[in-house]
Amino acid sequence: PARFILVLTISLLVSRAALQRRRSEETLLSLNAMLDHRVHERTADLRLANEALRKSEARLSAQAEELARSNTDLAHFAYIASHDLQEPLRMIGIYVELLERKLRAETEPESRKYMGFILEGVRRMERLVLDLLAYSRIIHEQTPSTEVIPLSEAVRSALKNLEPVINETGSVIEVGDLPTVNGNRSQLIQVFQNLLGNALKYRSGATPHIVVSATRAGENSWTIAVNDNGIGIKPQYHQSIFAPFKRLHSHEYSGTGIGLAICKRIVERRGGRIWVESELGNGSTFSFTLPDVPEPNHTPTTV
Repeated sequence: PARFILVLTISLLVSRAALQRRRSEETLLSLNAMLDHRVHERTADLRLANEALRKSEARLSAQAEELARSNTDLAHFAYIASHDLQEPLRMIGIYVELLERKLRAETEPESRKYMGFILEGVRRMERLVLDLLAYSRIIHEQTPSTEVIPLSEAVRSALKNLEPVINETGSVIEVGDLPTVNGNRSQLIQVFQNLLGNALKYRSGATPHIVVSATRAGENSWTIAVNDNGIGIKPQYHQSIFAPFKRLHSHEYSGTGIGLAICKRIVERRGGRIWVESELGNGSTFSFTLPDVPEPNHTPTTV
């Protein structure tokens, strides 16, 4: 009997083990089936996501190509429009001058004044067309060219262009040690010429005194400042003056209101920023940042 009981117990244990194994196999099969189902679902989701991404990339690529074509067409249009506008303006100015000379002795003072207004309007329109063309070129510049530029050379060129008004006003201009930066030579000359020209234009009753200086803005950039003792700017206009065609003095001073917008565009295309600190009657300081040259060791140059 003991042997029978032992055999029976072993049989029961073997049967139970077999049953447990069968249940484990069934559970494993069920889990595998569930895993396969989830894998199929995730694969399908991934396929749909990849397809959507591919379509999105194709759409963005097409939009980029269309934008590039549009920019090219717009730049071409701006050039043609400005060129075509300049010619009739030039002809109007020439013939008004000839008419004024011919009729100078016979024309009444009031009529001569009107012809003067016409000539001034023509000249202003010519300046506006040229400034618009310059602004358009900077806006549609695909990749800004980069070269190593000693800022002292850019300032020297700008001062040379402004020499007549500097001599006329007896202005005192101090230029401190300026660094060498990455940029575009003609564009940097344009920035300094606009800022220095504004400092000379919006002068107060005192002799214009302008200081150009540079300080480190970090390991890889410089802050350039142009300080003057001019009429100053109210704080509420510190942001808006950098917008195209924004002019605070429409009649007292000549200009088109594009100079600071050009400066802003040039500086921002280089990854920098430009701002002004000023109060009405206390002069202005226009500052902007520019990237340093890649070499860590360079010697600042002086005008």
